[in-house]
Amino acid sequence: MGEAPRKALVRQNGAIALDTFGGRIHVEWDPAAAVTPLGQLPFFIEFLKVSGLFEAWVADCPLAYHSNHASDKRAVLATLLLSILAGHHRYAHITAIRHDGIHPELLGVAGLVSEDTARRALARMDESSGVAWLDRHLVKTTQPLLATPWILDLDATVKCLYGKQEGAVVGYNPKKPGRPSHSYHSALMANTRLALAVDVLPGNETAPLHSMPGIWAWLDALPNAERPALLRGDVAYGSESVLREAEARDQPYLTKLRLTKNVKALIKTLFRSNEWEEAGQGWEGVTDRLRLLGWSRARRVVVLRRKLTGEMLITAKGDDQGLFDFMESDVPTARYEYAVLVTSTPYEILALAQLYRDRADAENNFDELKNQWGWGGFTTQDLARCRIMARMVALVDNWWTLFVRLAQPHKHFEAISSRPLLLHGVATQTQHAGQTRLTITSLHAKQAAIQAVLTSLAGFLSTLKATAEQWTDAQRLRAILARAFAKFMLTTAGPPALPTSETAAT
Repeated sequence: MGEAPRKALVRQNGAIALDTFGGRIHVEWDPAAAVTPLGQLPFFIEFLKVSGLFEAWVADCPLAYHSNHASDKRAVLATLLLSILAGHHRYAHITAIRHDGIHPELLGVAGLVSEDTARRALARMDESSGVAWLDRHLVKTTQPLLATPWILDLDATVKCLYGKQEGAVVGYNPKKPGRPSHSYHSALMANTRLALAVDVLPGNETAPLHSMPGIWAWLDALPNAERPALLRGDVAYGSESVLREAEARDQPYLTKLRLTKNVKALIKTLFRSNEWEEAGQGWEGVTDRLRLLGWSRARRVVVLRRKLTGEMLITAKGDDQGLFDFMESDVPTARYEYAVLVTSTPYEILALAQLYRDRADAENNFDELKNQWGWGGFTTQDLARCRIMARMVALVDNWWTLFVRLAQPHKHFEAISSRPLLLHGVATQTQHAGQTRLTITSLHAKQAAIQAVLTSLAGFLSTLKATAEQWTDAQRLRAILARAFAKFMLTTAGPPALPTSETAAT
């Protein structure tokens, strides 16, 4: 070392001196401080309390302990709730919020549980009881919206797996062929980004025949006035079994057909027809009736085509939907891509084409739930806990969607932007003279706008709490949904009006 003195950490009163580009600073830890990085979460907690969603969810939970030293089920659910809200994808991430000094008390628990406790709690829960419990609460967040015409989107997505999990088998996986996976079958309410139902099946059970019995049972339990105005799905739902069951229930549907041999023959027959109509966004369409092999009846189909131009014409491959099977012989550069829809509705071609294009929004739901919430994680070796956590993530996502919609009713914000806006912020809790005060410091560039939005939201919840004390939780939730989805709820009766102070007094 020569004569150079060895520099050691300089400690003053337990602090560590560090040299930075801004000069020397002294760092110390205070493990007893009541701080949290999710400083704006109390606004969401008030939303859960006023709506009654959290209390009913905890009270209805089938988890039960018999030991006096066991964890409280409320603490387990509070831990899972905070973990999902924080954007976690694994149980191990729970460790990052174990010593949150503020929110456990606000949720009515003494502290959060460990990742192992949370994992074991879900294993302790009976699968059928846990699934039924979460399904009931998923329905609770959407049922008031079913009184107005709505569209049911059905689809499935693939979750790749990298271990030895139950149900991890090779199935349809376009992104990573040969990779074992689980299949997430989902029912979504179009235009609201709310999940109605979800089930987790082995990776080789991606076909609708594995999930549709549960969907039909759920639809049969709905009153006729609350059933969807349209059932919408991709090519997987254009099978005889799905269409026959929909027709037996007088359920209108709109799905896509695979370009099989007989479907291509129909396209070839209609190619030179003079009845092609404008279908929007460069598409044109013509309607006809078709009975495929295996179909019990002829059904109305809409053939759509769009001329390939520019780069699409150059790069399109011959195996993409048979693009080049129906070229105009005297115009060799006229090449088209095709889509064939089957429907039981009388809507015109332009409306049907746009309705099916709108189905693409369901893919945004999957992207948000898988990549921004927890559908891409929370994996265990048994399939039961995966099913329970998939529903729990969907439920928390629904709650957060309602909360964000209350703040901004006219636009949907994905979690990747809404959580930094309305959740993140450093908060410090102090107590003086019996009063608890939370001081929030937001790091967001739009902190002034965020403060104004949350202040307005707190005012609405305060008014609802003060003037609707005689209401049930269902009535308060309906009032919340009426504000959150003001553009969506178009029933003639309308949402319940907030009572005045005179009405509340009587």
